[in-house]
Amino acid sequence: MADLKLGAFFFGGVEMSDAGAGPPDPMDRRFSNEECWKATLDYIDSAVVADELGFDSFWTTEHHFQYEGYEVIPNGLQISTWIAARTKQIRMGAMFNVVPQWNPLRLAEDFATLHNLSGGRGILGVGRGTVPREVLHLNDKGVSIGSLDNPDQKAADVLNREVFEESMEIVRRALANESFSFHGDHFDIPVPGIPDRGSTVQELTLVPRPLYPYEIWQAVTSPPTLDYVPVVGHGAVFWNQHYSFIKRFWDKYGETYEQSHGTTLAPSEKRMLVIAVRIEDSYEAAVESARPGHDEFWKFLGPYGWSRGYMGDDGKPAQPGLIPTLDESLENKTILLGTPEHVAEGVQFYRDLLGVENLTIFPHLLGDSYAKANEQMTRFKQEVVPLLS
Repeated sequence: MADLKLGAFFFGGVEMSDAGAGPPDPMDRRFSNEECWKATLDYIDSAVVADELGFDSFWTTEHHFQYEGYEVIPNGLQISTWIAARTKQIRMGAMFNVVPQWNPLRLAEDFATLHNLSGGRGILGVGRGTVPREVLHLNDKGVSIGSLDNPDQKAADVLNREVFEESMEIVRRALANESFSFHGDHFDIPVPGIPDRGSTVQELTLVPRPLYPYEIWQAVTSPPTLDYVPVVGHGAVFWNQHYSFIKRFWDKYGETYEQSHGTTLAPSEKRMLVIAVRIEDSYEAAVESARPGHDEFWKFLGPYGWSRGYMGDDGKPAQPGLIPTLDESLENKTILLGTPEHVAEGVQFYRDLLGVENLTIFPHLLGDSYAKANEQMTRFKQEVVPLLS
């Protein structure tokens, strides 16, 4: 079996002394600007630790206006450019740049700048977003966040998806071509009739464009996205779904890719698994250590529909709004915890099930200190990886 390409993904949150189920309500917390900035600096330091440990990739995220301290990095590309200056070999991506919150030309320019300055270590991670508070203030098209699983938000989901897909077509054309144009339902590039030196602008050229090969990875959580991602050739990122659902999506991706491109992928190719981990000296200690951050995670994200990938009692996807317990997460295998041997057994399960080659761990549960996350990365690399076959 191929060697793992090992990544680490952090939300970039503030350390919390009161993480866990129950009070306080997420929106009742308010961290200071200084506390949020300290988390940003600690976050960058953890990327340096990941590089020193030999991780293949470090994944940031993009979120805005979160005074409650869950995710305080508004621009993963900008932070990654600074990380690139402090590291030697690690590749840097975002899970995810929220495309409807960007002008697609800006996204393409900023990614190309990161990629070139880092010597080709940038990875373009893209997604459609989670939090309406963010996206509605960062685009001029009225795009919000919808979900296929929430019928009352269907119109928002449709508009978000349309703008996302047109934006990504623009990004791909801009990055790959000497000059380009695009005329769709939501974007007209270049704007018709712009006078320029005795003529009108017919095409644009992105400056800079990538000097090195690059990858595009996208979150896949719904059937419509699964239909889209392999057709356009993005890599697929799977997270927080019951292992049988991931298996189904994983295989479907390969089948659709082959139908679209006439190429048969290796079982692990262009697919990535993200998994939360907690390693302690005993299983019981790992449960105790993981529970506060796990419960805080779902208190934050359950209302946004993130648990729809869990399996309900009927064997079908869980109803929207589920706030999973740690026991439910363990049953779904969305978190691996225990001793290094326990965690290695869980990773091996996924290696056998999916042929996973691209594995990204989530070692910084919500509210954890960055020292704890650094310890988890170290233990995974030094104590878990050697146990894998």
